[in-house]
Amino acid sequence: MATRFEFVLHGANPTALRAAAEEALDEVERVENLLSLYRPHTDIARLNAGAARGPVRVMPETFRLLQRAVALSRATNGAFDVTAGALVRAWGFMGGSGGTATAEILDAARRCVGSDLLELGMGDFTVRFRREGVVVDLGSIGKGYALDRAAERLREAGVETALLHGGTSTVIALGTPPDAEAWTIALPRGGTVRLRDESLSVSAGWGKSFRDATGRELGHVLDPRTGQPVPGERFAAVIAPSATDSDALSTAALLADSAELERLKQSFPAARFVGPEAG
Repeated sequence: MATRFEFVLHGANPTALRAAAEEALDEVERVENLLSLYRPHTDIARLNAGAARGPVRVMPETFRLLQRAVALSRATNGAFDVTAGALVRAWGFMGGSGGTATAEILDAARRCVGSDLLELGMGDFTVRFRREGVVVDLGSIGKGYALDRAAERLREAGVETALLHGGTSTVIALGTPPDAEAWTIALPRGGTVRLRDESLSVSAGWGKSFRDATGRELGHVLDPRTGQPVPGERFAAVIAPSATDSDALSTAALLADSAELERLKQSFPAARFVGPEAG
């Protein structure tokens, strides 16, 4: 996931809290070893290497997350899609800071994007790509999923009050801080939200971005439906019961126009949407 995870825990027993935090961080590492695009022996690396040639069996956990990703893709009308990896590569953001893509390269990449290109074998936890060139990239959901699993480990250890974040862009709040009724979290470029037993994710065009020949700043978040980068100054935030969902929905919200944003709000009534906003 190439990001920094940090946890703040409150409780009466510092030794127990440290042990719980270490177990939670170990869980993040376990998820990384399951879902990373870049580590050669993960489920996702094996899919990208071989699923276009035939079904590849994955762990049930990976399979269930892919099922959720496909469901989220359909519910967001394709604004969120874990098969956008071909576009990430085409625009130079896979391991790089981005650069202008030719129309020919983009056309080829767009033909390899879409959750309908994933064939999920329910009976044996296999995944097959329906086209050569499909690249699954869980970067837009994996961080949230890892935080959900870490929070689960903390709850199992009896931790009731904690704040977890991954890369400062996704946060889970457990309980409340000792001196307040909720955790207060700052939003990019002004404003705050209050969280209690819920998650917040922020998606933005800045971070990885580049300027094209006209001087426009183009960010690393790509619209799977058009193949185009989001303008670098935009951001969107979503609060949801799970970080898996808030991670995915913040990406979809960043790409949404006003009508699409209203549909997202209706489709996900348990979520709260902030943005998209221009910075």
